Amino acid sequence: MTHARDERAALCDLFDRLGPGAPTLCAGWDSYDLAAHLVLRERRLDALPGIAIRALSGRTASVQQSLKDRHPFPELVALVRRPGGVYGLAPFLDSAVNTLEYFVHHEDVRRAQPSWEPRELPADFDDHIWKRLSAMAKLMLRRAPVGVVLHRRGSGGARSVLLGGAGEGPKVEVTGDAGELLLFCFGRQAHARVDLTGDPGAVERLRSARLGV
Repeated sequence: MTHARDERAALCDLFDRLGPGAPTLCAGWDSYDLAAHLVLRERRLDALPGIAIRALSGRTASVQQSLKDRHPFPELVALVRRPGGVYGLAPFLDSAVNTLEYFVHHEDVRRAQPSWEPRELPADFDDHIWKRLSAMAKLMLRRAPVGVVLHRRGSGGARSVLLGGAGEGPKVEVTGDAGELLLFCFGRQAHARVDLTGDPGAVERLRSARLGV
């Protein structure tokens, strides 16, 4: 098993337990909507561009709704559970593309429920997340209104540092485990367990900024 497959399976198990209509951190989406989104991005490539291109988002929303209309929730979850499209044919692509996607969406469902707590991730998964975040940080923080310094908590108190956001002006330091930093940079600032230090005004601006890819 890969981390992508583990996160996929855990998310589907959570879908099965909660059922349709459960809240998520994805604005305007419940668990049914999120399951349809995940099926769409793997099995309806004709509607995929609208995820990133606003002008095409209407087509994507229509296809996502049609998936809900055609499939009861358990059927959609079953489709999510097994990689579809090119990811089903090339497992290495599933790992490369879907590890962070499924980690974030797994947490989108977990953290929308009451009494959630952060998971302790395996060390190799934590390292993998940090490696990928290192490559993506500038893209994810491109809309940050202030400079951002990310500190990863490590064993023995060791920390690594990334730079992103606005190049001039005040800097905000964000400290946390790799998974928490990823969620913060993915736009889940309110639900990421991180410590922020810096000018109070800059901190608040960063908390409410639109971050992510």
